[in-house]
Amino acid sequence: MRLSLVVPVLLALMLVGEQAFATPNAPDSFFVPVGASGAQSPTGIWWPKSMNSKKPQKVKSVNAGHSNAAKSSVVVWFHGGMGSSNCAKGLVAGTDFANLYPEKIVISVSACRENHWVAKNMIGVVDAALDSVAARRKSPVERVSLVGVSDGSLGVLVYSLEGRRIVDDRLLMSSFGGFLGEPTSLAVSPKMHTGRWRFLQGGKDRLYPSDQTVPWIKKFCEAVQVDCELRFDPEGEHDWSYWKDKRLDWIREATP
Repeated sequence: MRLSLVVPVLLALMLVGEQAFATPNAPDSFFVPVGASGAQSPTGIWWPKSMNSKKPQKVKSVNAGHSNAAKSSVVVWFHGGMGSSNCAKGLVAGTDFANLYPEKIVISVSACRENHWVAKNMIGVVDAALDSVAARRKSPVERVSLVGVSDGSLGVLVYSLEGRRIVDDRLLMSSFGGFLGEPTSLAVSPKMHTGRWRFLQGGKDRLYPSDQTVPWIKKFCEAVQVDCELRFDPEGEHDWSYWKDKRLDWIREATP
């Protein structure tokens, strides 16, 4: 299935809501070219903090004291609000998540209206950013975990289909994979049959009603035939802040 076929539907739906993020703990930042378009995606990397440090420290690169980075696991954060005109959201979007996992490398690529998560070349941008992590820490990135919220969850699904790395864990919060097609059509790909799938969905989601999202997720989990679980909170809201504040234990279980 060619994912670009659903872009007209996505463009009508993805302009809703921007995420609010905490004041950024400045990441290591760089730009990744988006194919041959001439566009660039501002990208942030949060390197693991020193295990012996009692206070957070701003670190410019892996060579500035993060000797443990070569062995640290890597998580890709797919931010929401991909229809925004702000094409630099990745520079701050991973801050809240990175603060939860100081021992991991967190990478956040920027998507926006012209280069959203389902657009051609965006998965290549993610892999190019991971190549940069590998070069900077002088150790290959062969396996990753993926975390997405709202329409960022589409990035998790598309990377699982098209990305170059093996995926160990996936967390999709406030998602609706139906924008990409039928769950059985997506689940049939062998690349979807590795690692774990965790979905967090809320009964008070203002954008993606649970009567539409939950049936899709259940059918997907049945079809994908790996460790796949939906966790439903009747009081759950759409935004990342709800899941971080109310269901942090679910997040930690999904990305151990």
